[in-house]
Amino acid sequence: MSRPLDRFFNQKKATKKRPGRLPVSAAVPRLRILLILVAVVFSLAAGRAVQVQAIDASTVADKAAYQRTVSRPLPAIRGTITDRNGELLVYTQDTVRVVASPKMIATNGRMSAPMTAKDKQVAAAAPARLAALLVQYLGGTTETYLPKLTKPDSSWEVLAPVVPSATFRALRQAVTDAGLVGIGKEDVLTRTYPNGSLAANLLGYVNAEGVGAAGLEYTLNKSLTGTPGKEVYEGSAAGEKIPMGNNTVIAAVNGVSYRLTVDAGLQWLAEQLIADQVRRTDANWGGAVVVDRMTGEILTMAVAPGYDPNKYSKADQSDLGNRAVTDSYTPGSVQKLLTFAALLDQDLVDPDELITVPSKIKSGDHYVEDAWAHGTIKLYARGVVAKSSNIGTIILARRATKQSLHDYMVSFGMGSKTKVGLPGEATGSIPAADMPDYARDGQAFGGSAVTTTMVQMAAAVAAIANGGVYNPPQLIKSQTLPDGSVQDIAAGKSHRVVSEDAAVKVLSMMEAMAQSSTSHRFDVPGYRVGAKTGTSQKYNAKCGCFRGLVTSAISVAPIDNPRFVVYVVVDNPRRGSSGSTVAGPVVQKLMSLALARYAVPQSTTEAPKYKIEP
Repeated sequence: MSRPLDRFFNQKKATKKRPGRLPVSAAVPRLRILLILVAVVFSLAAGRAVQVQAIDASTVADKAAYQRTVSRPLPAIRGTITDRNGELLVYTQDTVRVVASPKMIATNGRMSAPMTAKDKQVAAAAPARLAALLVQYLGGTTETYLPKLTKPDSSWEVLAPVVPSATFRALRQAVTDAGLVGIGKEDVLTRTYPNGSLAANLLGYVNAEGVGAAGLEYTLNKSLTGTPGKEVYEGSAAGEKIPMGNNTVIAAVNGVSYRLTVDAGLQWLAEQLIADQVRRTDANWGGAVVVDRMTGEILTMAVAPGYDPNKYSKADQSDLGNRAVTDSYTPGSVQKLLTFAALLDQDLVDPDELITVPSKIKSGDHYVEDAWAHGTIKLYARGVVAKSSNIGTIILARRATKQSLHDYMVSFGMGSKTKVGLPGEATGSIPAADMPDYARDGQAFGGSAVTTTMVQMAAAVAAIANGGVYNPPQLIKSQTLPDGSVQDIAAGKSHRVVSEDAAVKVLSMMEAMAQSSTSHRFDVPGYRVGAKTGTSQKYNAKCGCFRGLVTSAISVAPIDNPRFVVYVVVDNPRRGSSGSTVAGPVVQKLMSLALARYAVPQSTTEAPKYKIEP
């Protein structure tokens, strides 16, 4: 048998005749070499130890710390949105995503330990028992859960995407009490709209990535979101925090919260009224806006059809916006109020002036007629508005310069965004100052030469109700910063459009119109009311023709001391054909509700008996 060092020394093996020897003279140099090599190895090891402990200690420690450093995000809580009275319209709540580990369930937690016959029996029954508990606490059926609970090769199955934290705690306790395992959770912050579809077209929604995708959630997304923080700490291999280890926290900054000008109660009533009328008339859509003329604050902006932002993915995509700002249309005869305000402000007409109105009037290459057939008739200027004569309006509008009419429309906010704070706002359109004659005529009575949005027109008529002073429409009343401080949102800059005298005269024309309604459709007991209706044709680009109608009505009350403007538009009703019969009933009901809700004092004077024709 060879000796351990034979190979090192390259010594021949001994034979029977001559046993091998290690001559002393030969062994000494070799031993010296061996000792030198051993000394070198130990020196290198000692040197490395010194380097690690004394020279590179901090570097190695940093590397080790980095290898066990855990960074945990600290989400910022998205700001809330409330109505003017503080009622929560949207908030973020702590919820959980309920998950299961079928692999763990298959052995009821005995994944590495030997299983007895009893253990196997318990594990076999576990999926069915867990499914029964899930049905009890989360709803659904056992058939919903069993396929996910019985995937033996899966370690992760989502059972319910959003569940209140309290519900999960109760479920987890029940699972523990039953001696079962395999049900877990992920913490999730969920955007919640407690009133379902209420004000959905205003609020918008937050998508699956937590980003505002419509309405105020979209336009205010950056400030609502806040700034996330993080916690960095030394953790174990399992990610658990090590006691006495380094721990750094950068706190999250929660989002800004907002209080709207909207009255949730009145908004709900408006939504019910307009949705019902859209159904009754088989219309494409409808909207109802209520404005406080004194401030420009929007109390309601209801649109139908609406949707539930908690289930936005199930809504029709065309219903996710807010048609009160995104859809422009020809306003019809409501536009006459702005035309007469401009004429009265320039002293170009007197309400009691008698006008000769022919059966038709040439405008460009076409003739314009009134909605009702007549020969040559006489109407007071007030009657031109009350009876909504297109011909009479054109005759009077031709007294003004095109430039002046254009400037008044601009001052009323027509043809430009109101900047009310909602995405996709349309500008509407008005003719340029050097408009052709037919465009001036069409703009005067609300024909196809002009388009508007609901918010634009409501704000313009609110200026007339406000003594001729335009208040930019306002939707956000105040904001609460992360530190708890409250800041009022400054309203836009007001400006005078027409004189108070001109505004009062237009209101008298509106009151005359309300009086002339044979059905007294706009009456509100105890209050003097003014109104104006509009009906216009819809242009269809596909056929290059007019097809369908836009019906509308607007009301101001009390006329002797105006408070509210109510404007309703119903697009393309298939049952009903005038603003008076389609939009009028909603205007009357909504005005009655608004006056009562805010305890507006009743009128103390009787309305004059206006003469509209000889």
